[in-house]
Amino acid sequence: MTRAQEIETNLTTVRDRIERACAAAGRDPREVTLVVVTKYFPAADVRALADLGVTDVGENRHQEAEAKAAECADLGLRWHFIGGLQSNKAAAVAAYADVVESVDRAKLVSGLQRGAHDRARPLDCLLQVSLDPPGAEGRSGADPADLDALASLVEQQGMLCLRGLMAVAPLGADPALAFARLAEVRREFVATWPQATVLSAGMSADLEPAVEAGATHVRIGSAVLGPRPPAG
Repeated sequence: MTRAQEIETNLTTVRDRIERACAAAGRDPREVTLVVVTKYFPAADVRALADLGVTDVGENRHQEAEAKAAECADLGLRWHFIGGLQSNKAAAVAAYADVVESVDRAKLVSGLQRGAHDRARPLDCLLQVSLDPPGAEGRSGADPADLDALASLVEQQGMLCLRGLMAVAPLGADPALAFARLAEVRREFVATWPQATVLSAGMSADLEPAVEAGATHVRIGSAVLGPRPPAG
């Protein structure tokens, strides 16, 4: 089996999982966008994905993402930056990303605005909300209580577009329970910010409960591309 055939087989399996999850939840599969996470995988794999109809890819390391986006610029893909973002890298990420899914603190906003302004193209932003309990080690994402203030700051910028929320189920937690909490957070958030309808949640191991909870985007890496190769 060639690499392209391997990717095609895996992609078919993941698309089937999404369709089955949507059927179980009474949702239209067209409501769920597959974002294939290509971290550590070569540009050749990105090209294979594009040939198979993938439109959205995700990266979470700035230098790798920047280089890969440039190499694959002819493909017309939407590039999602999904990793933790340092404030001093925010402007550089905004120069190539179409979506930044990990806006979790106010310190990032001015850099993202500057990068989008220099690029002369609006940047879609998702606020990353933490589903971890307070005080959890390695906790990432904004506290739900802080989302409105962060959303207001994003909306005040001329080149940033508030699109919705992103979250990761905590390690060791029941993802169904975590995503049920996320659905509640989202309901309250959209009541104030009705334009922010995107919900990015669910990865290879937990896409089904994410779809059940209303995810509009699922971020899938290993289930499509296989085990992640060593960092280069």
